[in-house]
Amino acid sequence: MRNIIPLSFLLLATGLFGQNTLSSQPFSIGETFELDSKVLGEKRTLNVYLPAGYSAGDTTRYAVIYLLDGSADEDFIHIAGLVQFCNFPWVNILPPSIVVGIANIDRKHDLTFPTSIEADKKQFPTTGGAANFMEFIEVEVQPFVEQHYRTNSSRSLIGQSLGGLFATEVLLKKPALFSNYFVVSPSLWWDGESLLKNNLSNLTGKKLTIHISVGNEGKVMKRDAKRLYKKLKALKNSQLTLGYNYLGKEDHASILHLAMYEAFKWFQSVSSNPKS
Repeated sequence: MRNIIPLSFLLLATGLFGQNTLSSQPFSIGETFELDSKVLGEKRTLNVYLPAGYSAGDTTRYAVIYLLDGSADEDFIHIAGLVQFCNFPWVNILPPSIVVGIANIDRKHDLTFPTSIEADKKQFPTTGGAANFMEFIEVEVQPFVEQHYRTNSSRSLIGQSLGGLFATEVLLKKPALFSNYFVVSPSLWWDGESLLKNNLSNLTGKKLTIHISVGNEGKVMKRDAKRLYKKLKALKNSQLTLGYNYLGKEDHASILHLAMYEAFKWFQSVSSNPKS
C-alpha cells in the first residue's frame, strides 16, 4: 500500500482577511508503504524520501540511506531534511540519496538481542527480536527498495541509542548488508556489554566505512563508544575506513541531527580520498 506523506497547513482567514477561507494543499516530502512482513508476522511501515530530480524517465541510480527509528514522528522528517540540505549543489556534502525510514512498532523488541541481565529483562520485557528484524531488513526491506527504486551499490545504515546497538550488531554479524555504518550513541551497555566481546572475524576483508558518534551522555556510553572505535581500529589487515566524533555539548536527546551533519561531512572527505 502506497500513500503520500503530507505536511498539511490549513490556513483560516479571519480578522484582517475577513471571513474568507484560504485554500490549502498538502505539502509532500515523500511516500509511505505498508509491507506485510512474513518474517515478522505483521505489517510494517516504510517512509521514503526521494532526492530532487528523481523521476520515472531518469536513468540515474542512487545511494540509499536506511534509517532506524524512521517513523514520521521519530527521526524520518529531520534526517530526510538534512539529506536534502546536504544534497543542495551549493552545499554538496552528499550525493543525491534515497532515505528509507523503517518505522517502529516495538523498538525495544526489534533493536535488542536476548540478554542474560535480569535488570535488562525487567526494563525491556519484550526484548530479543533483533535477529528477526535483521532478517526482515535483509530479505524483505532491501529487496523491496531495490525493486521499486533505482539504487546503486551504496547502502548506509543510521542507528542511534538502541538503534546504534542494532547497527553495531549488524556490523559485527552481517557486515555485508551495508557499505556504510553511522553509529550514534550506541547502547553497548546492553547485556553486560557482551557485543563488545564479539570477535571481528566477520569483518576480515570487508571494505566498509564506519563512523561512530557520542555526546556527553554519561561515563558508560562514552567509554563504550570509544571502546568500539578502538576495537575496530586495532583490527589487523583492515580495509575499514573509520571515524569517531565526540560532541561534548550534546546529550542523548540532542545529538542525532548534529552528529549526522558532522558524519556526512566526514563521509564526503573520506569518499573523496578513499583507501586504495
